[in-house]
Amino acid sequence: MNKNSLKTNFISGFLVFLIALPLCLGISKASGFPPIAGIYTAIIGGLLVTFLSKAPLAIKGPAAGLIAIAIAAVDELGAGDPILGYKLTLAVVVVSGAIQIVLGLLRFGTMGDIFPISVLRGMLAAIGLTIMSKEIHVVFGVVPEAKKPLNLLAEVPNSIVHLNPKVTVIGILSLLLLFILPAIKNAFVKKLPAPLLVLLIAIPLGFVFQLSLEHSFILGSTEHNVIPSQLMVDLPENFFGGITFPDFSQVFSGPSIKYIIMFALVGSIESVLSAKAIDSLDPKGRETQLNKDLVAVGVGNTIAGFIGGLPMISEIVRSSANINAKAEGRMSNFFHGLFLFLFVLLAAAVIKSIPNAALAAMLVYTGYKLAAPEKFISTGKIGIDQLLQFLTTLVVTLMTDLLIGVISGIVLKIMIEFVQGVKLKEVFRLNMDIGKEGDNVVINITGIASFMNYLKFKKIFDQQEKKHKLILDFTKATFIDHTFLHNINGMKGKFEKEGGEIITRGLEHHRSLSKHELSTRRLKS
Repeated sequence: MNKNSLKTNFISGFLVFLIALPLCLGISKASGFPPIAGIYTAIIGGLLVTFLSKAPLAIKGPAAGLIAIAIAAVDELGAGDPILGYKLTLAVVVVSGAIQIVLGLLRFGTMGDIFPISVLRGMLAAIGLTIMSKEIHVVFGVVPEAKKPLNLLAEVPNSIVHLNPKVTVIGILSLLLLFILPAIKNAFVKKLPAPLLVLLIAIPLGFVFQLSLEHSFILGSTEHNVIPSQLMVDLPENFFGGITFPDFSQVFSGPSIKYIIMFALVGSIESVLSAKAIDSLDPKGRETQLNKDLVAVGVGNTIAGFIGGLPMISEIVRSSANINAKAEGRMSNFFHGLFLFLFVLLAAAVIKSIPNAALAAMLVYTGYKLAAPEKFISTGKIGIDQLLQFLTTLVVTLMTDLLIGVISGIVLKIMIEFVQGVKLKEVFRLNMDIGKEGDNVVINITGIASFMNYLKFKKIFDQQEKKHKLILDFTKATFIDHTFLHNINGMKGKFEKEGGEIITRGLEHHRSLSKHELSTRRLKS
């Protein structure tokens, strides 16, 4: 690494650290873990996993997408005892990390390609609503009674009625800043990390409102209590004092096994999809070795679980910030972890002065981005089949849990394909032949082109030279689903970066479910 790259990665790591610090704290609290847990995870992700994964630009750390699983695990496994639930969940994290290592070694890093896109979108929207349902109460300074997402949402009016004015001022100002900042076109303002600006407002207001001192105040005719342990970030006296070891006494129980599967499955999919998204943003067109990266993430999760940390993934928000900061390579992830370690070690007092309402506002904003109205609208435009998969996954997840929600979405997807004429014996079979037209390679696809047989296509596709023109002929394909077309559309950018081109033809012979170019299609009879 030359001096310029070292300097650039150092600066990028520092900027990512400014964003990562509040997010790690907020994700920890929302997950039912101590605030320091997310810091432990990000430090491990930076100082250790950097050298195991060799992902070019990915930042490893705790993610909002796993909050719903973590808080559910702590509540269910602890049966009302949050400390016990935390320790039992750590055991789940350790085992799920070990499973991720095995999945990576078995080359399951490509699993993200075989999941229906609309089911994944529905899962993320459900995660977003779950985060918002929990954290909006913290914005108002109220501790809700409900535990389930739908009940928490129903309790929002009550929290508004009983809000703490001092806390709400901080929470609402933080939310306004997060929503307004992206709309400002000024180039300088766009470079400022929004989480940092939130802290620059929230911390001084916390001092003005004396949130670190227990007291009561009267506004109008209502008395409000300020309890620092509920309203401010709580950290152990020293960095190593927060280390907590897992409790393996229930690791083979039914509920523990359920959460092991959920952490391993959802965490792996999220990490793989995020890594692919990050690679697509890399100006140099580099690619993460997904199987190796999954092993590295598994190692990181196993270690994090052993010391009291949250599970980690390749996190898209921090990684995007890393790319925008002109990072050159993986050492920016290392420096982000180093800065977190030094800051918690030397400046814990600053962290303790952060109001929880500010962290909650960041998570409410993150949840909104995952479940924004445009997500519903854009999915509906692709086709009624995609909207049904999206809504089924979303609703079932909110009513039960992520694992059941995702399974329900996939089952519905398969049922819809059967209704559209796909036969069971065709689902896993993909018929292809490769030919030439001049200097161009032609892949003729017949039969069913679905998420179920996409990996077979991808194996052939990856063997093709990417510096030339590749023609994908669907003229004789009887059925093409949205996920298959979506994945192909994502490949086009990669081909273009290497000087090639992908051309699809024959789609005009199909009847599509909507006007969207990537909608599900069936061959006209």
